[in-house]
Amino acid sequence: MPADTSVKAEVERLRQELTLHNYRYYVLDDPLVSDAEYDKLFRRLTELEKQHPELQDPTSPTQKVGAPPLSAFAQVRHSLQMLSLANVLSREEMQEFEERIHRFLKNEAPIEYEAEPKIDGVAVEVVYENGKLVVGSTRGDGVTGEDITANLKTIRSIPLRLLSQSRYPIPRVLEVRGEVYLPTEPFRQLNRERAAAGEPIFANPRNATAGSLKQLDSSVTAKRPLDLFCHGVGRVEGVSFATHWEFTEALTGWGLKPVPYRRVCRNLDEVFVFFDDLEKRRDDLPFEIDGTVVKVNSFTLQRQLGEISRSPRWAVAYKFPARQATTKILNIVPQVGRTGTLTPVAEMEPVGIGGVTVRNASLHNMDEITRKDIRIGDTVVVERAGDVIPYVVKVINEKRTGREKKFVMPSQCPVCGAEVEREEGEAAYRCTGLACQAKLKESLKFFGARGSMDIEGLGEKIIEQLVDKELVRDAGDLYHLSKEQFASLDRMAEKSAQNLIDAIEKSKTTTLPRFISSLGVRHVGEATAKQLAEHFGDLPHILDASEEQLQAVRDVGPEVARSIAHFFAQKQNRRVIDKLLKAGVHFPKVTARRDGKFSGQTFVLTGTLAAMTRPEAQKHIEALGGKVSSSVSKLTTYVVAGEEAGSKLDQAQQLGVKIVGEDEFLRMIE
Repeated sequence: MPADTSVKAEVERLRQELTLHNYRYYVLDDPLVSDAEYDKLFRRLTELEKQHPELQDPTSPTQKVGAPPLSAFAQVRHSLQMLSLANVLSREEMQEFEERIHRFLKNEAPIEYEAEPKIDGVAVEVVYENGKLVVGSTRGDGVTGEDITANLKTIRSIPLRLLSQSRYPIPRVLEVRGEVYLPTEPFRQLNRERAAAGEPIFANPRNATAGSLKQLDSSVTAKRPLDLFCHGVGRVEGVSFATHWEFTEALTGWGLKPVPYRRVCRNLDEVFVFFDDLEKRRDDLPFEIDGTVVKVNSFTLQRQLGEISRSPRWAVAYKFPARQATTKILNIVPQVGRTGTLTPVAEMEPVGIGGVTVRNASLHNMDEITRKDIRIGDTVVVERAGDVIPYVVKVINEKRTGREKKFVMPSQCPVCGAEVEREEGEAAYRCTGLACQAKLKESLKFFGARGSMDIEGLGEKIIEQLVDKELVRDAGDLYHLSKEQFASLDRMAEKSAQNLIDAIEKSKTTTLPRFISSLGVRHVGEATAKQLAEHFGDLPHILDASEEQLQAVRDVGPEVARSIAHFFAQKQNRRVIDKLLKAGVHFPKVTARRDGKFSGQTFVLTGTLAAMTRPEAQKHIEALGGKVSSSVSKLTTYVVAGEEAGSKLDQAQQLGVKIVGEDEFLRMIE
């Protein structure tokens, strides 16, 4: 039966409501309804469209869930060429860029710029006619791209119909250019899921994004949490703008997301300040960036400047220092960690990456070596992101000569000669030797580290001598060494020996979570140690807990529980713990306060507090049942902002998270 007027009106109303809710949730991060209410509306619209096929519309919100597989992608010709940006790598080159602008315009008038993060994603174009999405495509060669409309429709932040919430009218034709990207944390989760399923992991978010957009089955794309930031404009009919900034401001009102953190810079000096600030906060952002895009803000000047070949004269990509480099693997050497795990490490020809000379890179495990087919003698791409250990991204197969050698994990420990075994279902190979010096050295380094027992001065070279001279056979022995024994070590003066004795004495006063963490139980870090302490309250109850009792602890699953129970069941480990306690290591019992005024709430601390340190603030929050996180998300309840608050404050403002100052926070914890 054809739909009557009331059904048509309801369908149209539901589409408008769902489009608005998508906009508020995915663009503004400020939802108007709960997920359950949204799902109810969505199901109702789906039901009506199923009952009345004649009412189905390609711009309906129900069309974002994926379409049948395509046999191939059609070609789309861009009405205006999608240009790529020329790169600049220094302040001098940026100054040369501005000088070229002045020469071309034949005047020295100040140039106003729009600066924004350069999103490391995949360039696309979405085209709207009379407010409706008609086609979406890749950049391709700049002239012709591939039609990926079905895949782009699955991205929640891309409206199928433009909204009328801008002071500018909806254009008759609107061509918007942008970058599709995969946020950092969802990317990591995607790789964890693929690894668990035995599927190859993606090298980086950009590769994952490109692979997702090239799926012939858009239902696969729909499962990937892709997003779009809009940064450019093609053809526009029905509305005009004086500046690029005005255009990006209009995007939000139409339901699209402009690149965040963008800024108008009145001169090149302000561009440099923006660039430096962005580079500092780079690793705190929830998405990958690789530089700053700098554009002449005036559209009139942009048109006068035009382009050269495939790049505009009015914009450049001011790139951050490279984090990738090409080098050669000279050897692969297994290193033994504190739990006995053998980690293959690539020894490479030294190469500079981001201002640091890199000689070694972890290859993680044999599965990773096999998956990437890494061999001794290979030429490889190495990446160093932030402060993490460098890793091999990929092998350059074209550089192979045939003389490369495959690496084989040794059957005996390279340090102690004990048998190396690999448990079924695990990627790791482990040394079985109880007296392995490599395991002991690594475990002692971990034991004395700042996040564990915090023994200042107990460095790697000291530990190596203590173990090699058989002065220490376990962590408990540290507390029975004399000043004379320390003074007998190479490069250890009497004063240094006394300082170390004092540091060891000071470490005897600690906390139960730190003590548990310092023991080096497999799968137990600071967070899990804290959960154990809060759940059981004291050490004896933890030592004697069964696997079933351990699984009752928050975030402790069967594998972690098995590891903890196995560790504390070992007589050798119990003896070390007794030795530490008899030496005077002590800590108060933990009184867990699970139900407090902050129960279920998550706080993020940023900036400097005048009344207390961050650890003290964290203790107050946790004592009231709250949780402290290091990053801002939509799940954050409060961001506590002190003096000189950093990028987390900006993120909170972007996400609409409630921000409280120090005075309000102090009132909250009274």
